[in-house]
Amino acid sequence: MKDPESSPEVGQVVKVLKGRDAGDYSVVISISDGRFVQIADGDKRKVDRAKRKNLSHLELTDHVSPEVKNSIEETGRVTNGKLRYALTKYLNQQNGLLKEGE
Repeated sequence: MKDPESSPEVGQVVKVLKGRDAGDYSVVISISDGRFVQIADGDKRKVDRAKRKNLSHLELTDHVSPEVKNSIEETGRVTNGKLRYALTKYLNQQNGLLKEGE
C-alpha cells in the first residue's frame, strides 16, 4: 500500500472507506484539487456521474491501471468498460496473491 499522504494519480485504484460505497473499489478519473478526486467504477458509478470524494475517505492502492491512465491522457476521457476491465483485472490479481499466500 502507498503512503496515505502520497498524492493520487489518474488511473489509480482506490478502496472507498466512507459513505454509501464503503468497501467498494473505484478508479481515480480526475484530480480536483489537493483534497478531492473524481472516482468511478464503470458499473454502479458511471463515468458521466463520477463521484467527488475526499482523499481522507479513500485508501490508495499501489496499482495504477495503464489502460485507464493512457486513455485519459490521450483522449481526455475513459469508457465505463475500460474501468470495469481495470478493476476486474486488479481484483483478480489480488485474489491470486491471497491464494498463493495460503
